[in-house]
Amino acid sequence: MQNPPQLLPSSVENAQAPGIHYRIDGDLVPVLHIWLDGSIPVFFEHHVVLWKDPPLNIGVRAMKGAFKRMVAGMPIFLTEAQGPGEIAFSRDGAGQLFALHLPAGMTVLVREHQFLAATGNLDYTFSRVKGVSNMLFGSTGFFVDRFSASHQEGVLWLHGYGNVFEKVLGRNEQIDVEPGGWVYRDESVRMDVQMFGLKTGIFGGGGNLIWNRFTGPGRVGIQSMYLHLPTTE
Repeated sequence: MQNPPQLLPSSVENAQAPGIHYRIDGDLVPVLHIWLDGSIPVFFEHHVVLWKDPPLNIGVRAMKGAFKRMVAGMPIFLTEAQGPGEIAFSRDGAGQLFALHLPAGMTVLVREHQFLAATGNLDYTFSRVKGVSNMLFGSTGFFVDRFSASHQEGVLWLHGYGNVFEKVLGRNEQIDVEPGGWVYRDESVRMDVQMFGLKTGIFGGGGNLIWNRFTGPGRVGIQSMYLHLPTTE
């Protein structure tokens, strides 16, 4: 491979986007600090907040399909913070926090349980992936979160277990990733399931080796430590 996946930065000093600026620091369990100027809110899962300025307002962000997420053991509502003020987030697990800046017109698809926070000017929906997940997770479905920037730049913050690497695929360029290893992909990247049969001469038995094959153009995020989390039946 001429251009292998590249390690994403593990810290950010002072980054900016419309309505906010932020930093990411810490090694084992890093922390995301966001300053809001009051023009754009930030939404997130309620259990990831570490601390906030007292004047900063917290409310519930409406979300469609809550019942399906409840059945799947996923959060059934998102929380929203409105500035001005500062708020900090951290995931209860070792790994890496990183930001994806989405210019207007860009969409990113994210594996369930990897989302940390996003600016309120991003559109958020989710879908349930069926069928192939039987082979991937021993269940009948898992969720993929979809974040889109419709009219201006927005920021999406994600958590990956271990370290996170990014592979930028050219048109029709491919990479095979262990099903638990990918974190995000651009909407332009196609994902297919590849299953390879394994046979052993010693025991006369066999098994299957499963990969997700990603085809460019676009980005794919890969985490070095992965967890096969419980999924819905």
